[in-house]
Amino acid sequence: MTTAPAQAGESGPQTRKTLWIVLILNVAIAAGFFATGVVADSNALIANGLDNSSDAIVYGLSLVALSRPRKWKRGAARFSGIMLLIFSAGVVADAVRRFIVGSEPGGDLMMVMAAIAAVINLASLFLLKRLKGKDVNLRAATTFSFNDFVSNGGIIIAGFVVMNTGWNWPDLAVGIAVACIALYGGIEILRDAHDDVHDERGDEH
Repeated sequence: MTTAPAQAGESGPQTRKTLWIVLILNVAIAAGFFATGVVADSNALIANGLDNSSDAIVYGLSLVALSRPRKWKRGAARFSGIMLLIFSAGVVADAVRRFIVGSEPGGDLMMVMAAIAAVINLASLFLLKRLKGKDVNLRAATTFSFNDFVSNGGIIIAGFVVMNTGWNWPDLAVGIAVACIALYGGIEILRDAHDDVHDERGDEH
């Protein structure tokens, strides 16, 4: 992944405003996922709640990083990537537990919550894509929103299958798939932060 050089406009008021908006939206989505995940006994919904919680932390770090040196921004991005790796391991462990002890996910709640979240995530992605000259930390935030949007589609499909069959494995499969998306995203963010070191050295010479 090629890192775009930092530009003066990336710490402007528009960037700060955008990050505040997506931060608030992700906090709201995470709360909704957790609440419906508990009620619907859904690994996939809880997985996305954890995912959006980590996203909210990343957006908060991105806000702080706007006025920080490039090295600090890389550190925040690395922290974000490591969080995604830890999150993915936790989701897989929960899916295994539910497979062993059993679960009865509610497909209708899964579909409704995922549809609402998909609209919000798409709006967040649109806002982030409009930003120019994104640094490594802002690119991490964009990766998170894209991952969320993709996983919402998976939940809708799983919810439909669960609702019509009563099976729990589609819920567990999507939860694990969300974990895999998070794993891939975390690796990409860490790789981007690594590449940014070399790009900065090239800028200096």
